[in-house]
Amino acid sequence: MKKLLLIICTTILAAVADATPTDGLWPDGTHIDKWFSNTQKVDKAALGKRYVVTDYGVDKDSTTVQTAAIQRTIDLAAKSGGGTIVIPEGTFLSGALFFRQGTSLVVEEGGKLKGSDRIQDFPIRETRIEGQTCKYFTALVNADNLDGFTIAGKGTIDGNGHHYWNEFWIRRKWNPQCTNKDAQRPRLVYISNCKNVTLQDVHLVNSPFWTTHLYRSHHVRFLDCLIYAPTMGLKAPSSDAIDIDVCHDVLIDGCYMSVNDDAVALKGGKGTWADKDKTNGPNRNIIIQNCRYGVVHGCLTLGSESVYDRNIILRNIKVDKSDRVLWLKMRPDTPQHYEFITVENITGTTGSALVIRPWTQFYKKDERKDMPHSQCNNITLRNIRMECKNFFNVGESDNYRLTDFTFENINVYDRVNAFDKNIIENTKIRNMMINGKKITASPHTNGTW
Repeated sequence: MKKLLLIICTTILAAVADATPTDGLWPDGTHIDKWFSNTQKVDKAALGKRYVVTDYGVDKDSTTVQTAAIQRTIDLAAKSGGGTIVIPEGTFLSGALFFRQGTSLVVEEGGKLKGSDRIQDFPIRETRIEGQTCKYFTALVNADNLDGFTIAGKGTIDGNGHHYWNEFWIRRKWNPQCTNKDAQRPRLVYISNCKNVTLQDVHLVNSPFWTTHLYRSHHVRFLDCLIYAPTMGLKAPSSDAIDIDVCHDVLIDGCYMSVNDDAVALKGGKGTWADKDKTNGPNRNIIIQNCRYGVVHGCLTLGSESVYDRNIILRNIKVDKSDRVLWLKMRPDTPQHYEFITVENITGTTGSALVIRPWTQFYKKDERKDMPHSQCNNITLRNIRMECKNFFNVGESDNYRLTDFTFENINVYDRVNAFDKNIIENTKIRNMMINGKKITASPHTNGTW
């Protein structure tokens, strides 16, 4: 019966969806820059001289950590005017690598850059982690203050996370309050203060911690990447696929993501005074499109360490058993403002399509008389056809305000059936079906269109 209900309005909804003029404009009505229409892959041959690591003293030995030899190759390329560091067929074990201006990374098909399972191979430096600027372990691949950095090739960057995951769960069993910082783990890729960056075709797998982390970077593209970490058996804790932290102009197109945490998470700062810390900041102008999701906690998550996010689009995606599609984490200890978010053209199965709840894990609220009131406004869910356990998982709170949400062309099977149009101020509804029943706006809103 539920499948029949989903099929009934499919043709009509598809026709309406095709007629909806969403291309070209951000949710706030401003024009999307033409940069976002460029999904052409970087020509690897145009990246400069190829420095195949085995030609520069790196052995084909998958058991020996060869950080120093690979780093020497990177430094040589930089001093010689730039070029491409090539990981050929085979497995090459390394600790933290630091790319220089003019250098890029190509991992050829059949090649694997594999991270060391010893934390001592990842030096501690000032970095960014969980919404705070602090000293922490570096990533396997590090790029800072670079213009034009590229990671390409159909090979694999493997974080070799098994040892780190096991240690994390042991620590968590001993101390349920163990944080990510307590369990010392490197990220897979950390890109900071960069521009004009492309990651294409590469497989990013088994990260000990976050898989890719962008900080204060802009004009970054992810094209046809596969990002994976185990979600069964020994799970990979906090293996977020892509963390976007104080960034703007980011395009994620054609990627597959299945990790034991959020797929795309927007960061930016946390704490009672987060909006006053100059190392924190907003995220804006981000498009995630044409992607497929396996098991993830959230397809698009704002928080838990986020201050201000604006003009975010998630569109044209297929979901297979994700826990949530759009998750707005609201920290009682942090001033947060999420606005002009559009989620459209979504199909598949999920736990919840929309989740808005207080997020209180590891939070600490200080006294602040001028604490801004958190809010979410101008959020649109459009052209959604899904099977859900709980389509509308939204909770009220004195700590935040919800206003101006739009539900348009919705046709879902909803097991819990908890949609409540009165929780959000000025709810707008157009052509919404839940379990085959038409949903209309309440009298105190602007009504249906």
